[in-house]
Amino acid sequence: MIKARVTVTLKNGVLDPQGKAIEGALGALGFEGIGQVRQGKVFDLEVVGTDKAKAEADLKAMCEKLLANTVIENYTIALA
Repeated sequence: MIKARVTVTLKNGVLDPQGKAIEGALGALGFEGIGQVRQGKVFDLEVVGTDKAKAEADLKAMCEKLLANTVIENYTIALA
């Protein structure tokens, strides 16, 4: 079993209204000095097998087809 974490974030230059809302809410809660909040998604997956190269290739295909909108999002894959 191979454990993987896929992190998906918006590309630089893409507006992030949810991040902006979080930034404003943190300020309203009294947290000072917070700026440029960007939100993203994290997927923790378990891949059956022991071939890390195949698992990484499969995870990349998953990101390209479903997990990330590659027009506006970047993704990283970390295997454990």
